[in-house]
Amino acid sequence: MTDTTAFDWRPFLLKWSGEWADGRPEEETRDETARQARWLGFPPASEERIVLMEERLGRRMPPSYREFLKVSDGWRHTGGFVALLAGTTEARWHDDASQLAGVFEEYLDEDAGAEERREADIWRRGLQLDVESDGLYVLMDPEDVDEDGEWAVHTWAGWRAAPPERHASFLAFMVDMHREFHSLRAHRGDEEPVFANDTTRELDSLVEEARLEALRGGWERALEWLDKARGYGRPRAAGLGDQIRRLLGKSYMVYYDGLVTDPRYAPELLPPLVAEHAAHSYRDGSTPAFHLRGAGDDVVSSAYATLEQVRNGTYRYAAPGPFGEAVERARELARWGDTDRAWRTLSDALALWEPLGPDHLAPLGWLADPVLGPLLTPERGRELLSAPRGGQTGEAPGPAAGLDPGGLAWLAEPGPGNDRSSYRFLLVEGVEPQELPGRLADGDENGDGTGLDAPLSRREVRARVRHSRREFSSYDDRALVSVGRAGGGWSFAFDGDPAPFDRRRFLSPAAAAAGAGTRAVVVWSGLRAGHGEPSFHLSVARDGGEEYAFTYAEGEIRSSGEIPQALDPSRFFGDGEDAAGAERPLLEAVSGQFGVQLPRHAIMNGRLHTFTTRSWTRPPEEGERYVVIRTRQGAARPAGGERTPPGGTAPEEERT
Repeated sequence: MTDTTAFDWRPFLLKWSGEWADGRPEEETRDETARQARWLGFPPASEERIVLMEERLGRRMPPSYREFLKVSDGWRHTGGFVALLAGTTEARWHDDASQLAGVFEEYLDEDAGAEERREADIWRRGLQLDVESDGLYVLMDPEDVDEDGEWAVHTWAGWRAAPPERHASFLAFMVDMHREFHSLRAHRGDEEPVFANDTTRELDSLVEEARLEALRGGWERALEWLDKARGYGRPRAAGLGDQIRRLLGKSYMVYYDGLVTDPRYAPELLPPLVAEHAAHSYRDGSTPAFHLRGAGDDVVSSAYATLEQVRNGTYRYAAPGPFGEAVERARELARWGDTDRAWRTLSDALALWEPLGPDHLAPLGWLADPVLGPLLTPERGRELLSAPRGGQTGEAPGPAAGLDPGGLAWLAEPGPGNDRSSYRFLLVEGVEPQELPGRLADGDENGDGTGLDAPLSRREVRARVRHSRREFSSYDDRALVSVGRAGGGWSFAFDGDPAPFDRRRFLSPAAAAAGAGTRAVVVWSGLRAGHGEPSFHLSVARDGGEEYAFTYAEGEIRSSGEIPQALDPSRFFGDGEDAAGAERPLLEAVSGQFGVQLPRHAIMNGRLHTFTTRSWTRPPEEGERYVVIRTRQGAARPAGGERTPPGGTAPEEERT
């Protein structure tokens, strides 16, 4: 711990007093004597006076408070809300004079921790130091003591709508109040005299050094310096620090103050600010206007336009020069699922990036791009921030590890929240992802194949299926699939939320997808699904016809064609063995047999193009009946596509 008795109070308090005196507008007359004397304090307290105080209170005071009293027996204008701080005469035990102990105790539950109970008890045992204040209580806690004998100081005001703030010692409290004084003075407005002194000049110099350090790749040190200056309300500090915080994945309370309204920086800083607003607001047309105060009409208009693009998924980040060319290459890779190479393309081009002005620390507009934004992870953000850029030099960081493990085995791992849902996917060799709708989707009224929809996240896919469906049929299982490249010349179509597998009605789309000279592979796994019997299906087709297939369902294996030994289902589903344990080795076998992989990060966290396939179930046979359900609102759990099967409807489903 810090030896607070070694702190020299007098120069600190003299500096604070001088800054206060110089920072007051001339028309303010309150405490004119203090302003002229350039001293906010009082005469020092003698040791005898301090001892008498301790005898009155029955406790020896903590070291930093004792040393303070020896310089000034009390203090005026402590921060922005305490007009008078207690000296030896005014300090007193609070003894729940505010009757707040019961109020705080009402919010305690059986699981309340020691810190929460301390917050409630402080009103009974605390030493009150505020004498005159704007509703702010200042209490020293004689039971929250560190190894140096320092008592923690707690401050609280009802208008703050927050728990009591803890300061480690009286010295820490006074330093914080000096910082608060600076912050409030710095934000007085343009009509006030310029608030400048040795402290502000020192901090402004620190901000500039932090800017250069950040561009050299030393973001940790830079952020520490910027946060210090920000606490004192120094201009530029918040806007610069927010750029670093956003690349670390911290979007809450990041507003790029002082920069986002500058037309020079708005093209880069406005999109991520607007995207964060869009993610946490209703579609009411509003913009984050509170954080655009002072912005010109051009910036405000750009905010509205960008918000509309972000909400529609059409915002497209662009940058000038060679870095902008790398952005286009990265987007093309990312939109087909190759997010690792997309990130490497961006990071390798960072040395070519050109800032829009001296206070621009890194490219940020790409975070709002629906395809590029999901590339960011905290690790990648640190990699970007650690790279020298903007004309500065430094040691280049090592690359962050890739996020895609390769192969298919990752599908056997539980998802977030131990999610063990089923999934299905189709792989087609020798075709690009944009060709898949022509092989797997129903044509339009002219008989043409459909195209791809705009990229969607996994959550958006589920939401679209859930809310857009109005009709469901037990013989219509169309899937909204995400598409991309699967390596080795293969493309994929993936459905992460299929209906329960029914082997009696299932119709593999492999043959339809495998045109002349191509192969197609279908996998449908329900081995770990939370509903129905465990199931697994594999079918392989070539040149429009099925080569082989097997289905494990209801504890039985049914197969057709000549199955390669590596995929022989008897190797995976033995008697009495746990069917779920077969999933990983099966996926590894499929990946090894065809040299394919699915991009985990793109499927789970990114955005991929989508389209709706034709039904994965066969049409009803003679004598079979089925049910069609039509709803006015989207159903909570759809089972398939949108078209109505031939033959009408029946009140209930029946097989004959």
